[in-house]
Amino acid sequence: MAHDHGSHGAGAHDHSHGAGHMHGSTDKKRVLIAACLTAGFMVAETLGGLITGSLALLADAGHMLADAIALGLAWYAYHLTGRPATGRLTYGFARVKTLVAYTNGVTIFVIALWIVYEAWGRLMHPAPVLGGPMLVVAAAGLLVNIAAFFVLHGGDRESLNMRGAILHVLGDLLGSAAAIAAALIILATGWTPIDPILSVLVALLILSTAWSLMREAAHVLLEGVPASLDRDLIARDLEAAVKGVREVHHMHVWSLDGISNMATLHACLNDGVDPHVAVSAIKKRLAMKHGIDHATVEPEFGLCADGHHEHGHHHDHAHDAPPDRRHYH
Repeated sequence: MAHDHGSHGAGAHDHSHGAGHMHGSTDKKRVLIAACLTAGFMVAETLGGLITGSLALLADAGHMLADAIALGLAWYAYHLTGRPATGRLTYGFARVKTLVAYTNGVTIFVIALWIVYEAWGRLMHPAPVLGGPMLVVAAAGLLVNIAAFFVLHGGDRESLNMRGAILHVLGDLLGSAAAIAAALIILATGWTPIDPILSVLVALLILSTAWSLMREAAHVLLEGVPASLDRDLIARDLEAAVKGVREVHHMHVWSLDGISNMATLHACLNDGVDPHVAVSAIKKRLAMKHGIDHATVEPEFGLCADGHHEHGHHHDHAHDAPPDRRHYH
């Protein structure tokens, strides 16, 4: 039985180092600029929150502190991604970006819950808030966050790492807008409970978005089938479209980083079919029709080396992932 890995070498890697490398380089710079802007203003906003007594400012400053750290991690993830694969890390460091995106989502959850906790205490025991200075600091923060948002907005929107970075800055932007609204209401009416109330609204908004990011990043880390693909339909398509392929089984489809899709599969071929020609056709079909540029295909005749049974019908091996990982590389 042959185990063909050959034809995905140049094609798949050239693809990932082409447009993907360009995106990674510019995205890395964008994230670094946003991290510097966020960290710089975080200090000013912390001082402003302490002086004015505003929870909205302190909450946004706390959010910006976590965001500065998260953006720094996102920048480091891009830095690691550029490193070549090693004998121990054969896929390289591309998945670090997804891990950082998941960590960012968890961090936002913790911050949002802290804001809600603090807001409840402020509602039970209202504290004086200096509306004028609060308005000045919040307005300056809004300008900084808008600048950071537009720096990141031009990046690769398909990257989970970039989306996580944008989510952090968007949360800061909403926090600054809420602080401005609270300051204006306090100046106009003197009603200080609006400060913690608007802080909670911002926390609830970013919680829902953070959950979406965490769920998608977790799906990638668990090597789930990408949302745009259907493993069973792809297998049936290969059986129908590729000449000489009688059956496709032991098929697994996943994404390395939310962008690059991969697959492994066994292809049972009809007698007399050239396995090299068949494997090349399968790889071409996967790349052109389904956007899977990196595939490991094991051609078979008769018995399956893993299952020790004849192929006369379809086999769903959705739970055979660990043994099948012998074919990854």
